Amino acid sequence: MPHVAVIPGDGIGREVLDEGLKVLRALDARHGLNLRFTHLPYGADRYLATGLTITPEEMSGLRDYDAVYLGALGDPRVPSNVHAKDILLGMRFQLDLYINLRPCVLLDERYCPLKDRRPEDVRFTVFRENTEGLYTGIGGQFKRDTADEVAIEAELNTRKGVERIIRAAFEHARARGLGRVCMSDKSNAMRHGHDLWQRVFKSVAAEYPEIKASHLYVDALVMEMVRAPDRFDVIVTNNLFGDIVTDLGAQIQGGIGLAASGNLNPGAGIGMFEPVHGSAPDIAGQGLANPLAAVLSAGMMLSWLGHVELERQIEDAVRVALNDGLVTRELGGNLSTSQVGDAIVAILSR
Repeated sequence: MPHVAVIPGDGIGREVLDEGLKVLRALDARHGLNLRFTHLPYGADRYLATGLTITPEEMSGLRDYDAVYLGALGDPRVPSNVHAKDILLGMRFQLDLYINLRPCVLLDERYCPLKDRRPEDVRFTVFRENTEGLYTGIGGQFKRDTADEVAIEAELNTRKGVERIIRAAFEHARARGLGRVCMSDKSNAMRHGHDLWQRVFKSVAAEYPEIKASHLYVDALVMEMVRAPDRFDVIVTNNLFGDIVTDLGAQIQGGIGLAASGNLNPGAGIGMFEPVHGSAPDIAGQGLANPLAAVLSAGMMLSWLGHVELERQIEDAVRVALNDGLVTRELGGNLSTSQVGDAIVAILSR
């Protein structure tokens, strides 16, 4: 019985997750998935009431679940959003969720900002290294607030970390029958850490002779993603560059409201799935939030739990909803958040 930790979080996170859960429960009833959900209160309300973000025991307890389903975190009432950082970064680093998996799939060409691009032109996945790079907090400030101030941010790259994300990208390509993996770095300017990426990529690629391995500097990559997104199947890159190019990918596929993500550690058997968008407190509680990214994230979670075909069914249902205009105002429709969830369930029931 797969056990899922549900963290609605803040703002619209609760609303969009309700619709994702609605879809999951409908599929559970139809296919006998035996999903078990446990709601956890981690978020701004709890922090403001108790001063707690997430305790070490609670973080460790997440290892007991098969997956974590997260809505969104962020609240203007919390200084510096300390609760969101503790929870999100805590999960990534303490649970060692080293893969940030970001599909870029165009489901309806009307939402693509690129001219004359069709769904078959935009279908690739980005593997972003999620635990190293420039996001580890290594560095410091000296002579702060003086004319001589110095600030240093150090980038961490380990052979273990680089190899496992690159290998994950190739394994994904092999499992899905995809023929191309592109690694992106900036080794022409960052000669130490990114030389490691170059050497490891060439070494791992040699173990997958059926897959075409290529390389692009990150500035060339973003140009090619706009010019010719159809040249990519799988992209693998570091933490900072992945953070940037995945948001470009989200826009190419129709906007952040259609962008789903997974944060994974296959060896530990734990994955966290979330829509990419934020908590949008300005529209919370009004039925305006677009739940489709949360629904697509639920599909990714089902695939993680072994139900790959159900992920495809959810993707197809979202495609139908987009085509039929069964969407919220953000995407040009007039349905409420809950009505979109109802529409997806109805499409899946056909």
